[in-house]
Amino acid sequence: MSPRQKRGGNQAALKAYAPTGAGTRIYLAKNVYEAALERIDFIFREFENRVIVRVSGGKDSGVLLHLATKVAEERNALPLKLYWIDQEAEWQSTVDISKAWMERDYIDPIWLQIPFKITNATSKTDKWFHCWDPEREKDWIHPKDPLARHVNVYGTDRFKALFAASMEHEWPHSPAASISGVRAEESPNRRKALTFYPSYKHITWGAPENKDLGHYNFYPLYDWSFMDVWKTIHDHKLAYNRLYDVQYRYGVHPQRMRVSSLNHEVAIQSLFLLQEFEPVTYERMTQRVDGIDMAGKFGADDYFPHELPWMFDSWREYRDYLLAHLVDDEARPLFARVFNEHDRKMPSYLHDDGHRVHINSILCQDRELVKTLNWWQSPPIWQAQRENKPHWKTLEEEPIPS
Repeated sequence: MSPRQKRGGNQAALKAYAPTGAGTRIYLAKNVYEAALERIDFIFREFENRVIVRVSGGKDSGVLLHLATKVAEERNALPLKLYWIDQEAEWQSTVDISKAWMERDYIDPIWLQIPFKITNATSKTDKWFHCWDPEREKDWIHPKDPLARHVNVYGTDRFKALFAASMEHEWPHSPAASISGVRAEESPNRRKALTFYPSYKHITWGAPENKDLGHYNFYPLYDWSFMDVWKTIHDHKLAYNRLYDVQYRYGVHPQRMRVSSLNHEVAIQSLFLLQEFEPVTYERMTQRVDGIDMAGKFGADDYFPHELPWMFDSWREYRDYLLAHLVDDEARPLFARVFNEHDRKMPSYLHDDGHRVHINSILCQDRELVKTLNWWQSPPIWQAQRENKPHWKTLEEEPIPS
C-alpha cells in the first residue's frame, strides 16, 4: 500500500470516529471554590439579587449556603432567601440542621410545611404519602415550626411542581433564579444534563424553570467532587448534618449517604438503617406511614430479591408477574412501555441484570422509574445498548401487555 493510500485510510478512519466528549474534563487555572463564587456572583448580577437558595439538609446544601451568603454579603443582598420543602418523613438530624440554618439572622426562611403528596415507596396499597395531612396531626413525624409556612397557596399538591410554583409565588412578574447543590458526580443523568447544552446564555449548569417568566435553576457546584465538599466544610468549619458521621462510622458508602426524605423510591435504603440510627424517628414513621415497619424488618438483604424465586423460570417472567399484580392500572402502561424498550435494545447478556433493576423499581413503587432510568442511562449500559443496535428487536416481538 502506498503512503498516499495509507493516509487516505487513516483519514477515513478518523472521519468515521465521532467522539462524544463524554467523560472529558477541562481543567482551569482556578479551583472549584473560586469558580463557584464567580458563578453565584454572576447569577446575582444577572437576576438583580432575586435569588433563592434551595437546601435539602445535606452537605452540599451547607456549602452552597456558605458560598451564597459570602456573595450576598459582598453585594449587600442580605437577607438571603433560603428554601426547604420539608417532607415530614425526614431524619431528625436533617430537621435539626435545616432549622439551625433557618434561624440565622441573615436568612429569610421559606420553609414549607404544607400539605402535599409524594410517592410512598413502602406500601403496595397506599401509593401516596400525604405530607402534613391535617387529619393526621397527632401522628406527624415531627411538629410544625413557627418559622415555617403552613398554608399551601401554591396551586399544586405535588412535590416537583412546588419548586416552580414557589418561584412564581415569590416573583410573579420578574425574572428570578434559584440555586441548589446538585453535582454531576452523583449520577450519569446529572452529568449529561449539566454539561450537554447551554440553558441560559453560555451556561450549561442550569435549567429553565419557567421560561415565560424568566425563572431559572442553577447548579454552581456541578463540577465539585464530594472531597471538595468535605474539604470546604473542614476548612471553613461549617455546620453540617451529623447523620453523615453516623453513616461513616457504620461503613455506608459515600454515594449511598442520603439525608433527605425517608420513604420515596431512591431513599428506601435509609429505612434499613433508621431504626438503629434514630429509633424515635423510626417509631414515629411506623405509626404514620404504611409499609415502614415491613421495610425495616425485611432489611437490605431481604427487601429486594437476590435469588430468582423457584416458581419462575427467568427474571423476566418474575418481573412480568409483578408488573401484572403489583402495579396499578394507571402506572402499568408507563412501566410496560419502558420495559419493552429495554427488552428490545438490551444485549442478551444484560437481560438478567436489567430485569432485576425493573423488579426493584416495581417493589419501590417507583412510579417515575427513577431507578430504572438511572441504570439505563449509566455509561456502560448506554454503550452496550448502542453497540447492540444491529440486533435490536422490532416492536412486535414479544411485547409486555400494558
